[in-house]
Amino acid sequence: MTLSASSTVRPLKGGASEYGAAGGAGLRAFANIAERWGLSVADQLRLLGIPSRSTFFKWRREREPRLPQDTLERLSYLLGIYKALQILLPDPQAADEWVRKPNSAPPFGGRSALERMLSGQVADLYIVRQYLDAQRG
Repeated sequence: MTLSASSTVRPLKGGASEYGAAGGAGLRAFANIAERWGLSVADQLRLLGIPSRSTFFKWRREREPRLPQDTLERLSYLLGIYKALQILLPDPQAADEWVRKPNSAPPFGGRSALERMLSGQVADLYIVRQYLDAQRG
């Protein structure tokens, strides 16, 4: 079976795409994670790869914002990182604190996972996600 781009994005009520619905849900989930991790607005912008504060707050006000593919990819990694931590460290406080603790594992070189993720590169989100997935086995 062959899928074309038009067959993978189905319109939702009001003409929004599934990406809009996913983006809105993803941003709402990320807002909760950002609060739990104690992220500043600047940190949130950097993790999501968003250069403009006004764009960030506009998207947060919209129910189904149309997010760029890069932002959706970043959200996917961040939500996966959060979920992996909840599985690996069942104590929610320990899971939330892990991102800020120095880590001697090779991908971090003594820095925290958050420091690695705040580099601004989507590849660093991928590396943290990959590390946690490997820890899960």
